Amino acid sequence: MNQIPIIKGLKEIYKNYDTFILDQWGVMHDGIKGYKKAIQCINQLNKEKKNLLIISNSSKRNYSTSSRLPSLGFNRDHFQEIMTSGEMIWQSLVKENYKETKNLGKNCFYIYDETKQDAKKYLEDLEKFNLVKDIHKADFILGCTPFLNKKVIDFYPLLKVAKNKNLPFICANPDFDTVQNNSKKLVFCMGAIAELYKNMGGKIFILGKPSIDIYYEVTKKMKKITKSKILAIGDSLYHDIQGAINFGIDSLLITSTGIHKDHFDFISRKEEYSNNIIEKIGIKPTFICSDLNF
Repeated sequence: MNQIPIIKGLKEIYKNYDTFILDQWGVMHDGIKGYKKAIQCINQLNKEKKNLLIISNSSKRNYSTSSRLPSLGFNRDHFQEIMTSGEMIWQSLVKENYKETKNLGKNCFYIYDETKQDAKKYLEDLEKFNLVKDIHKADFILGCTPFLNKKVIDFYPLLKVAKNKNLPFICANPDFDTVQNNSKKLVFCMGAIAELYKNMGGKIFILGKPSIDIYYEVTKKMKKITKSKILAIGDSLYHDIQGAINFGIDSLLITSTGIHKDHFDFISRKEEYSNNIIEKIGIKPTFICSDLNF
């Protein structure tokens, strides 16, 4: 595999791009506070009159994500558009604008963490569906956030029933895992459960990264799209980098603060791998940088 350019910061390449598509967790913030250098970087890109967009594999709605930015240290006005995978799925359920969300039936088995207020609010204005707690009575599964204190394998019996009933699994967050706020350990997301169901032969539906639908949606208000002038920045090879490849744009992989941090070590500008995950997976970013900084 050809050597991937390692940069110290966006100062080295930012003039080549007009638009930056940013991931959130592991790139901009850790779920509690924004990374100082990331805040400074975004402020500088705004001064340089760059278009800043956020694409997040989050089960939260757009308004929830937007309203939270100031508490993380970011200026909401710096971002031209925000799009979450949760918003994409919510809109598809309301508008029925995808074949996968047409004629789903009325009975929804909702997988969510009852301690999370956003997960409860997610169902607002979706009154056309009936929530059922018995998977045997469900017409489809809507996956938002994993049940509290459960492991991926704990979902297998439920998914087995769903597979036997041929239920579609509508997944609001395709991410497999994320970095836990306090311990900094990886914790699984809804995408891991959906992937298990897919491997069992079940039907899943996602609209977040790496699906190109979310990229078209977040850029649709731009007067002109020149893909060679767009850079996507993320910490997940499976979602951020693969999504950029699918959309046909350049990408920057963040390594020290994201989900692949255990696979990289940087000494000066020399790249050392404890495990060459890029070669192993076969998903190649355009650039690599330790963290989001200018």
